[in-house]
Amino acid sequence: MNSLAATGLARTRRWLSGHPLAADTLLSGLVLCLVVVGAFLAPRAERHPPGALFLLLSAAACGALVFRRRAPRTVLGATCALTVVAVVLTRGDGPPRTTIAMSAAVALYTLAVRSERPAALRTVVTTVTALTGVVMLLGAPPWYAQENFGLMAWTGLAGAAGDAVRSRRAFVAAIEERAVRAERTREEEARRRVAEERLRIARELHDVVAHHIALVNVQAGVASHIMDSRPEQAKEALAHVREAGRSALAELRATVGLLRQYGDPAAPTEPAPGLGDLGRLVEGFVRVGLSVDVMAVPAPPGAPGGATGPAVGAVGAGPDAAAAAVGALPGAVDLTAYRVLQEALTNVHKHAGPGARAEVTLRRGPYALELTVVDDGGKRPGAVEPPAQRGPEAGGHGLLGMRERAVALGGSCAAGPRGPGTPGFRVCAVLPLPGPGAPAPRVSA
Repeated sequence: MNSLAATGLARTRRWLSGHPLAADTLLSGLVLCLVVVGAFLAPRAERHPPGALFLLLSAAACGALVFRRRAPRTVLGATCALTVVAVVLTRGDGPPRTTIAMSAAVALYTLAVRSERPAALRTVVTTVTALTGVVMLLGAPPWYAQENFGLMAWTGLAGAAGDAVRSRRAFVAAIEERAVRAERTREEEARRRVAEERLRIARELHDVVAHHIALVNVQAGVASHIMDSRPEQAKEALAHVREAGRSALAELRATVGLLRQYGDPAAPTEPAPGLGDLGRLVEGFVRVGLSVDVMAVPAPPGAPGGATGPAVGAVGAGPDAAAAAVGALPGAVDLTAYRVLQEALTNVHKHAGPGARAEVTLRRGPYALELTVVDDGGKRPGAVEPPAQRGPEAGGHGLLGMRERAVALGGSCAAGPRGPGTPGFRVCAVLPLPGPGAPAPRVSA
């Protein structure tokens, strides 16, 4: 029951925050009720009940509170003037009618909340002093009546409450701004450290490898030049090549070992994954509810790594058959293709839900391998509704990692919605294949 009440109060508060005019109208009605009830419950009110003039002036003063956000100073002046008029005109009609000053107290609170502290302090002191003094001088005697001191106390408390609320809001805003600034600074510091670490690693690897690779290149050139005329010297140059390669591997292993921290897992000894493991990858996603169709367009006859017989059409018998149809790939291209497909299918499962269907197409050309992963957005019955955003702005580093892997090989990767009116997401990566005269790869639209 308490949680239901809290939920209802929160919903009401949000609605009032979104409709300030309605909130001020309700507030003015509540203040009018308090003014009228206080006037009828005041001492000696049974012998001198408030008249129609007092009620009319009270309604006008409280009605001015509807505009307290738009013109706070004007509303404060109007409520104070109406308070003085009501007290003066009802001077001979029983005790001082100071309950109408509730409207001036609300207006003073509003102005104190919306002003800086020095201006708010001057306004509160001036208003409390002037309003109390005028009521004491022109109101019903005696001037030291408890109603007059009550007016001074309530207006002063309203001004103090307004200043306290303004200070608290400023404090909360400063804390939020400080937190945002700290988060931004932390992210910038992390990016700076990553860039410095990359530069340090690159410099270290260059210092370790560059000398030995240059030596290998020179000695290999010498061996190639004198292989036929002076085979003994060629053998000696090749021995230097072997020794330089061994030294480079030893120093590279030591450098990479320094990059590891204590307790890091040992380096994996199993072969790096590739398209030959596509079947197991697809099977893992199928077990968690994602439907995956794989097809391949094999390499044209005579292409590097492709078939030598007549051309065949698309192969859709399964991931293993599709990987076999693509043919042998260089190690770096094979690993990158596997990682791109793995990340793309992971995004489909994560964002489109287990009810989605994904289509994987492997297309090998003479000089490039094109990978395309398309999903249907998971719109079938029982599917989980995908988030509104699945681009880079939705957060995460998966798409960025796919692009970096493709760019590292000289290729490219594009990801985005399939198109207007078509649900789902599309990822397309182009990885260049080594070969003479290979053009720069480009992702198809």
